[in-house]
Amino acid sequence: MTNTVEQQAREEMVRLGASFFQRGYATGSAGNLSLLLPDGALLATPTGSCLGELQADRLSKVSLDGAWISGDKPSKEISFHRALYQHNPACKAVVHLHCTYLTALSCLQGLDTENAIKPFTPYVVMRVGNVPVVRYYRPGDLRLAEDLARLAPAHKAFLLANHGPVVTGENLREAANNTEEMEDAAKLIFTLGNRPIRYLTDDEIAELRS
Repeated sequence: MTNTVEQQAREEMVRLGASFFQRGYATGSAGNLSLLLPDGALLATPTGSCLGELQADRLSKVSLDGAWISGDKPSKEISFHRALYQHNPACKAVVHLHCTYLTALSCLQGLDTENAIKPFTPYVVMRVGNVPVVRYYRPGDLRLAEDLARLAPAHKAFLLANHGPVVTGENLREAANNTEEMEDAAKLIFTLGNRPIRYLTDDEIAELRS
């Protein structure tokens, strides 16, 4: 890996973090981002960092085994990021936010744990497919990583109960786009409220997935 490639990855993480923060997808020091570098290490946002104030040279660099290589101390939630990379080779980046509508959705009782966003527009289906719900654990609990590891081979996105979304992608931009599409769908769910919704049929969903 060249220094140029890693530097570009650092700058992209800073830009996307700032964009999330400026548009209200992240507040305070909530949420974390990571991506897989060509050398097999992870680049991640440090513990307690504000996504709107990231510094490229202070981002955490961590091995897939969890060893802290350089930069500021990584978030305690890096364990579940590592689990996703280790159990899904297609995962090259992870976005975890506490964005308003997906976090609100994660707090509702009675969600379908196999798919929290029942398809009513094509876009979440095309981007990430089903969004399973992971049971509640306190932030940093290693059982969260264990549950995500189990689900990772078959899924691109997850809703952590009472916590918020975890979304993957083939790169950080794709993971960000996937997250924003899911947040928009969650906003539509609350906007529609109790009005009758025309959900997509099984045939329509199958066509999108094909």
